[in-house]
Amino acid sequence: MRRRVPWWVLALLFVVVPVLEIYVLIQVGQVIGAWWTVLLLVADGFLGSWLMKREGTKAWRALREALDERRMPARELADGALILIGGTLLVTPGFLSDVVGFFCVLPFTRPLARAALARFLDRKFLSGPGAPGYVRSRQQTGDRSCQQTRQRPGPDQV
Repeated sequence: MRRRVPWWVLALLFVVVPVLEIYVLIQVGQVIGAWWTVLLLVADGFLGSWLMKREGTKAWRALREALDERRMPARELADGALILIGGTLLVTPGFLSDVVGFFCVLPFTRPLARAALARFLDRKFLSGPGAPGYVRSRQQTGDRSCQQTRQRPGPDQV
């Protein structure tokens, strides 16, 4: 079963966020001036690309080390994904996207972003209908006679 993205998420991404970005740009431009705002955006783009390169190199090195040690590189892969997402947001013009981008890229805020990403992925892929080991309750199925008993395998069952 394929899940569709709710319409309000698309509206938020393609309408509300750009309007908010434009509003913030106008407000900043009124406070510091149009040319200073453009200069700040350009400098922010260069800073974001430099930071993405630096942190991306560190993440790549950590990924290689994890693979060389033959251990699962879950943390390293999550860091790489966050750096890619954050770096993309940093080179995109806009101050709100830069805040989220810095949150994903900076090494002292990335653990918080990683935890949020882990919660999102857990809810998306490990919980709910369609997930391996999902158990429907009697209230959800309306069936009072039996309940699915399939459980997720524990560490001793894998």
